[in-house]
Amino acid sequence: MKIKNIKHIFFDLDHTLWDFDKNSGLAFDKIFKINKVDVNIPLFLSIYEPVNLNYWKLYRDAEIDQKQLRYGRLRDTFDALEFAVEDELIHVLAEDYITHLTTFDHLFEDTIEILNYLHPNYVLHIITNGFSEAQEKKLNVSKISHYFKTITNAEIAGVKKPNPIIFKHALQIAKADPEESLMIGDSYEADILGALEVGYDAIFFNYRKDESEPHIKQINQLKELKKYL
Repeated sequence: MKIKNIKHIFFDLDHTLWDFDKNSGLAFDKIFKINKVDVNIPLFLSIYEPVNLNYWKLYRDAEIDQKQLRYGRLRDTFDALEFAVEDELIHVLAEDYITHLTTFDHLFEDTIEILNYLHPNYVLHIITNGFSEAQEKKLNVSKISHYFKTITNAEIAGVKKPNPIIFKHALQIAKADPEESLMIGDSYEADILGALEVGYDAIFFNYRKDESEPHIKQINQLKELKKYL
Protein backbone atom coordinates (compact mmCIF):
# COMPACT_ATOMS: atom_id res chain seq x y z
CA MET A 1 0.00 0.00 0.00
CA LYS A 2 1.41 3.37 -1.02
CA ILE A 3 2.26 5.89 1.71
CA LYS A 4 0.67 9.27 0.99
CA ASN A 5 1.83 12.82 1.72
CA ILE A 6 5.55 11.97 2.06
CA LYS A 7 7.90 14.62 0.64
CA HIS A 8 11.16 13.88 2.51
CA ILE A 9 12.87 10.50 2.85
CA PHE A 10 15.65 10.06 5.40
CA PHE A 11 17.97 7.07 5.02
CA ASP A 12 20.39 5.54 7.45
CA LEU A 13 23.74 4.86 5.72
CA ASP A 14 25.65 1.91 7.22
CA HIS A 15 23.84 -1.43 6.89
CA THR A 16 21.07 0.29 4.89
CA LEU A 17 22.63 1.69 1.70
CA TRP A 18 26.36 1.21 2.24
CA ASP A 19 27.21 -2.49 2.70
CA PHE A 20 29.13 -2.14 5.95
CA ASP A 21 29.81 -5.84 6.54
CA LYS A 22 31.20 -6.48 3.06
CA ASN A 23 33.35 -3.35 3.06
CA SER A 24 34.48 -4.05 6.61
CA GLY A 25 35.61 -7.56 5.68
CA LEU A 26 37.66 -6.21 2.77
CA ALA A 27 39.22 -3.58 5.04
CA PHE A 28 40.24 -6.17 7.62
CA ASP A 29 41.71 -8.42 4.94
CA LYS A 30 43.82 -5.48 3.75
CA ILE A 31 45.04 -4.25 7.15
CA PHE A 32 45.86 -7.75 8.41
CA LYS A 33 48.06 -8.27 5.35
CA ILE A 34 49.70 -4.86 5.86
CA ASN A 35 50.41 -5.58 9.53
CA LYS A 36 51.21 -9.30 9.03
CA VAL A 37 48.42 -10.53 11.30
CA ASP A 38 47.88 -14.18 10.37
CA VAL A 39 44.28 -14.67 11.44
CA ASN A 40 41.48 -16.56 9.70
CA ILE A 41 39.35 -13.75 8.22
CA PRO A 42 35.95 -15.53 8.06
CA LEU A 43 36.38 -16.76 11.65
CA PHE A 44 37.47 -13.31 12.80
CA LEU A 45 34.47 -11.66 11.13
CA SER A 46 32.02 -14.18 12.59
CA ILE A 47 33.13 -13.02 16.06
CA TYR A 48 33.73 -9.36 15.25
CA GLU A 49 30.39 -8.51 13.62
CA PRO A 50 28.15 -9.17 16.67
CA VAL A 51 30.81 -7.67 18.96
CA ASN A 52 30.86 -4.53 16.81
CA LEU A 53 27.05 -4.21 16.87
CA ASN A 54 27.11 -4.44 20.66
CA TYR A 55 29.84 -1.79 20.91
CA TRP A 56 27.84 0.51 18.65
CA LYS A 57 24.85 0.10 20.96
CA LEU A 58 27.05 1.08 23.92
CA TYR A 59 28.35 4.05 21.93
CA ARG A 60 24.82 5.03 20.89
CA ASP A 61 23.77 4.93 24.56
CA ALA A 62 26.77 7.13 25.51
CA GLU A 63 28.26 4.39 27.70
CA ILE A 64 31.57 4.46 25.81
CA ASP A 65 33.38 7.01 23.66
CA GLN A 66 34.79 6.79 20.13
CA LYS A 67 38.23 5.67 21.30
CA GLN A 68 36.79 2.89 23.48
CA LEU A 69 34.60 1.74 20.59
CA ARG A 70 37.48 1.44 18.15
CA TYR A 71 39.81 -0.31 20.60
CA GLY A 72 37.32 -2.47 22.51
CA ARG A 73 35.68 -4.18 19.55
CA LEU A 74 39.07 -5.40 18.31
CA ARG A 75 40.41 -6.33 21.74
CA ASP A 76 37.30 -8.37 22.57
CA THR A 77 37.35 -10.15 19.21
CA PHE A 78 40.99 -11.19 19.45
CA ASP A 79 40.47 -12.28 23.06
CA ALA A 80 37.47 -14.40 22.05
CA LEU A 81 39.62 -16.02 19.37
CA GLU A 82 42.44 -16.51 21.91
CA PHE A 83 44.70 -14.81 19.38
CA ALA A 84 47.55 -12.96 21.08
CA VAL A 85 47.87 -9.33 19.96
CA GLU A 86 49.70 -6.58 21.83
CA ASP A 87 47.78 -3.43 22.73
CA GLU A 88 50.12 -1.34 20.59
CA LEU A 89 49.17 -3.35 17.50
CA ILE A 90 45.47 -3.12 18.40
CA HIS A 91 45.74 0.68 18.28
CA VAL A 92 47.56 0.52 14.93
CA LEU A 93 44.90 -1.81 13.50
CA ALA A 94 42.12 0.43 14.80
CA GLU A 95 43.58 3.43 12.98
CA ASP A 96 44.37 1.50 9.81
CA TYR A 97 40.85 0.09 9.76
CA ILE A 98 39.28 3.56 9.77
CA THR A 99 41.71 4.71 7.08
CA HIS A 100 41.02 1.82 4.70
CA LEU A 101 37.34 1.13 5.43
CA THR A 102 36.20 4.22 3.57
CA THR A 103 38.15 3.28 0.43
CA PHE A 104 35.66 0.51 -0.39
CA ASP A 105 32.44 1.28 -2.21
CA HIS A 106 30.12 -1.72 -2.07
CA LEU A 107 26.44 -0.85 -1.71
CA PHE A 108 23.47 -3.05 -0.91
CA GLU A 109 21.79 -4.65 -3.88
CA ASP A 110 19.31 -2.29 -5.58
CA THR A 111 20.69 0.85 -3.88
CA ILE A 112 21.32 2.77 -7.10
CA GLU A 113 18.08 1.52 -8.65
CA ILE A 114 15.97 2.65 -5.71
CA LEU A 115 17.74 6.00 -5.36
CA ASN A 116 17.15 6.70 -9.05
CA TYR A 117 13.51 5.68 -8.57
CA LEU A 118 12.95 7.93 -5.53
CA HIS A 119 15.09 10.95 -6.37
CA PRO A 120 12.77 12.58 -8.97
CA ASN A 121 9.77 12.53 -6.60
CA TYR A 122 11.15 12.99 -3.09
CA VAL A 123 13.83 15.01 -1.33
CA LEU A 124 16.38 12.53 0.03
CA HIS A 125 18.48 12.90 3.17
CA ILE A 126 20.84 10.91 5.42
CA ILE A 127 20.69 10.52 9.21
CA THR A 128 23.66 8.55 10.56
CA ASN A 129 25.37 7.82 13.86
CA GLY A 130 28.65 7.43 12.00
CA PHE A 131 31.52 9.88 12.21
CA SER A 132 31.39 12.93 9.91
CA GLU A 133 34.58 12.46 7.92
CA ALA A 134 34.12 8.72 7.45
CA GLN A 135 30.50 9.01 6.33
CA GLU A 136 31.27 11.72 3.81
CA LYS A 137 34.05 9.58 2.33
CA LYS A 138 31.71 6.58 2.06
CA LEU A 139 29.12 8.63 0.20
CA ASN A 140 31.70 10.10 -2.15
CA VAL A 141 33.61 6.89 -2.87
CA SER A 142 30.40 4.98 -3.56
CA LYS A 143 29.22 7.87 -5.78
CA ILE A 144 25.85 8.45 -4.11
CA SER A 145 26.40 11.78 -2.32
CA HIS A 146 24.61 13.73 -5.08
CA TYR A 147 21.30 12.04 -4.27
CA PHE A 148 21.06 13.65 -0.82
CA LYS A 149 20.15 17.23 -0.01
CA THR A 150 21.22 17.08 3.65
CA ILE A 151 23.36 14.81 5.83
CA THR A 152 22.83 14.76 9.57
CA ASN A 153 25.29 12.88 11.77
CA ALA A 154 25.76 12.43 15.49
CA GLU A 155 28.74 14.78 15.62
CA ILE A 156 26.69 17.61 14.11
CA ALA A 157 23.60 16.99 16.25
CA GLY A 158 25.52 16.29 19.46
CA VAL A 159 23.48 13.14 20.14
CA LYS A 160 22.94 9.77 18.47
CA LYS A 161 19.87 7.98 17.21
CA PRO A 162 17.39 7.17 18.75
CA ASN A 163 17.64 10.46 20.66
CA PRO A 164 14.80 12.70 19.40
CA ILE A 165 17.19 15.65 19.09
CA ILE A 166 19.02 14.19 16.07
CA PHE A 167 15.72 13.55 14.25
CA LYS A 168 14.48 17.07 15.03
CA HIS A 169 17.82 18.52 13.88
CA ALA A 170 17.51 16.62 10.60
CA LEU A 171 14.01 18.04 10.07
CA GLN A 172 15.22 21.54 10.80
CA ILE A 173 18.05 21.55 8.27
CA ALA A 174 15.85 19.77 5.71
CA LYS A 175 13.08 22.34 6.27
CA ALA A 176 10.67 19.42 6.63
CA ASP A 177 7.71 18.63 8.85
CA PRO A 178 7.60 15.23 10.59
CA GLU A 179 4.23 14.30 9.08
CA GLU A 180 5.70 14.59 5.58
CA SER A 181 8.86 12.66 6.47
CA LEU A 182 9.82 8.99 6.31
CA MET A 183 12.82 7.24 7.92
CA ILE A 184 14.33 4.06 6.43
CA GLY A 185 16.96 2.13 8.37
CA ASP A 186 18.17 -1.26 9.57
CA SER A 187 18.13 -0.59 13.32
CA TYR A 188 14.71 -1.18 14.83
CA GLU A 189 15.60 0.71 17.99
CA ALA A 190 17.73 3.55 16.63
CA ASP A 191 16.09 4.23 13.26
CA ILE A 192 12.50 3.07 13.50
CA LEU A 193 11.46 3.66 17.10
CA GLY A 194 13.52 6.86 17.21
CA ALA A 195 11.84 8.29 14.10
CA LEU A 196 8.33 7.23 15.08
CA GLU A 197 8.69 8.95 18.43
CA VAL A 198 9.31 12.28 16.69
CA GLY A 199 6.38 11.85 14.30
CA TYR A 200 8.05 10.51 11.16
CA ASP A 201 6.65 7.51 9.38
CA ALA A 202 9.20 4.68 9.14
CA ILE A 203 10.13 1.55 7.19
CA PHE A 204 12.33 -1.07 8.80
CA PHE A 205 15.00 -2.43 6.41
CA ASN A 206 15.00 -5.87 8.00
CA TYR A 207 17.54 -7.64 5.81
CA ARG A 208 18.65 -9.73 8.80
CA LYS A 209 15.03 -10.88 9.19
CA ASP A 210 14.94 -10.06 12.89
CA GLU A 211 11.72 -10.25 14.87
CA SER A 212 9.75 -7.01 14.94
CA GLU A 213 6.31 -5.72 15.78
CA PRO A 214 3.72 -6.76 13.15
CA HIS A 215 2.38 -3.21 12.74
CA ILE A 216 5.80 -1.87 11.65
CA LYS A 217 6.26 -1.48 7.91
CA GLN A 218 9.26 -3.50 6.81
CA ILE A 219 11.20 -4.69 3.79
CA ASN A 220 13.93 -7.30 3.29
CA GLN A 221 15.28 -5.81 0.06
CA LEU A 222 15.55 -2.15 -0.93
CA LYS A 223 13.60 -2.64 -4.17
CA GLU A 224 10.57 -3.51 -2.02
CA LEU A 225 10.31 0.22 -1.20
CA LYS A 226 8.43 0.53 -4.49
CA LYS A 227 5.45 -1.10 -2.75
CA TYR A 228 5.24 1.86 -0.39
CA LEU A 229 6.56 4.81 -2.44
